[in-house]
Amino acid sequence: MPWTPPSRPSRRSLLVGGAGAAGAALLSGCSGTGSPGTDAGISLEQRMREAAVRDSARLLERYDATGAAHPALAERLAPLRTAVAAHAAALAPVSAGSPSPAVSSSPSGGTGAAAPAPGGEPVPPNPAEALTALADAERSLSEARTIDLAGAPGELARLLASVAACGAVHAYLLTSTPGATS
Repeated sequence: MPWTPPSRPSRRSLLVGGAGAAGAALLSGCSGTGSPGTDAGISLEQRMREAAVRDSARLLERYDATGAAHPALAERLAPLRTAVAAHAAALAPVSAGSPSPAVSSSPSGGTGAAAPAPGGEPVPPNPAEALTALADAERSLSEARTIDLAGAPGELARLLASVAACGAVHAYLLTSTPGATS
């Protein structure tokens, strides 16, 4: 008996078609016209880079506040902070005619214990809790950058992936015991 096509579409074909139409609508929504509140003259990559640099600058401020509140941690935090500063420099938008944001590679001076971290949160008075809070900030930023990969152009996506991986390693290093062997 020869096969005859069904008289109506199957549930699977409707779902696939609906998903395809939704995807096409999303993709066409991201083209050329710009959305309210964004400058159509600035590319997606430029906006993503600027946001990434701002996030890195906030993380640098957290490192500075933690180092100021707990000077004994300064040596442990220094290489991680230097890496975050390098990430900010690598993520900085490069365009002719506009200077890239300056990110200091050396920690700024602090006021001492319980210095406020960005976002209004004070640095915890206990050094272990301060490291945990800093690790949480690194982890959160790493996760956010991983999510941003989906919408990033190729080269920026690779850079964000590398920086997100470094952030995950920093979170691990901040919560591990120095000198401990497993």
